[in-house]
Amino acid sequence: MAARIVRRFASTAPKTPLFGLTKYGGRRTVTLIPGDGIGPEITTAVRELFEWMKVPVDFEVIDFHGADPDAEKRMDDAITSLRRNGVGLKGILSTPQGRATRTSLNIKLRTELDLFANVIFCKTPAGLPTRHDDVDIVVVRQNTEAEYSGLEHEISPGVIESLKVISREESMRIAKYAFDYAAKTGRSKVTAVHKANIMKQGDGLFLQCCKEVASLYPNIVFEAMIVDNTSMQLVSRPQQFDVVVTPNLYGNIVGNIGAGLVGGAGLVPGYNIGNDIAVFEPGARQIQQSLTGKGVANPVCMISSGAMMLRHLGMDTFASPIEKAVRSVLTRGDVRTPDMGGDHTTADMSRAIIDEVDAILTGAEASA
Repeated sequence: MAARIVRRFASTAPKTPLFGLTKYGGRRTVTLIPGDGIGPEITTAVRELFEWMKVPVDFEVIDFHGADPDAEKRMDDAITSLRRNGVGLKGILSTPQGRATRTSLNIKLRTELDLFANVIFCKTPAGLPTRHDDVDIVVVRQNTEAEYSGLEHEISPGVIESLKVISREESMRIAKYAFDYAAKTGRSKVTAVHKANIMKQGDGLFLQCCKEVASLYPNIVFEAMIVDNTSMQLVSRPQQFDVVVTPNLYGNIVGNIGAGLVGGAGLVPGYNIGNDIAVFEPGARQIQQSLTGKGVANPVCMISSGAMMLRHLGMDTFASPIEKAVRSVLTRGDVRTPDMGGDHTTADMSRAIIDEVDAILTGAEASA
């Protein structure tokens, strides 16, 4: 079977990648940060699938944890690796809590590499019972400023001032990305989420930028919605949303609500992207510490993110059967991890997806 798969994939050359990526002998080098919590388990599922399929990707592994004493140095190593390779696959890193702790390493990665857009895909899987059917929302989140700017100080004992930074440059850039994404993927509507009724200057600037960009896309419906109403509308009538563009914090909240609507964090893929670098990771940024080491984490979010990474690399021939296999396994429903109401393990789900990829490739060869 392995020889047949190699012959099939060797016949199709990958497309030109989006960026200039590290390439040796037709292979791509990708930075891998396993992360904390369930990260190592679900990134292992991706590595096993890629190895089985003979995907021409070599992982440069930078393995560390958010609470490690040398975590910031290792993050610097990861940033250097990503600048060299141009693409990465990442688990979520934990952030120690408390006023004396360092800045989130996840934020450092995004700001150092100017990964200005975080894109989260919340789509109801066929065959999985959820509260709402036919949900298909893409959340485009500004990723580097606003509440995550990290500008806080104590102005007097017991009084903290935290600065929310909204700039015209970044607001225009994220709005343009959202509308470009909608136009390129056939989406018909963009909703800008804001709190401009209260934060009249900061969120007002973000909203004004979205309106300006919307005027350049007359074929795409544009609407603005206050964030609290957005939250209510998401849980009552989520089908009204298509592409949602948000400042930083609102996008984190909206993305996690979206994940809950479609079956949970284990099903939602995502990526962070800038002008030169793309990092793929689960859409709901949770380390899921309670599941760590139990072997029951759902790897679908990371496997789907890995498939998106392959499309980004121009390796559609590998990405397509993975995406089809994930849809088929979820639709069939005979293998489900506990988050989906089943009792199967991470390994069971990974094996089911590999077996389905095998069946898809075998069927394709038989019909060729």
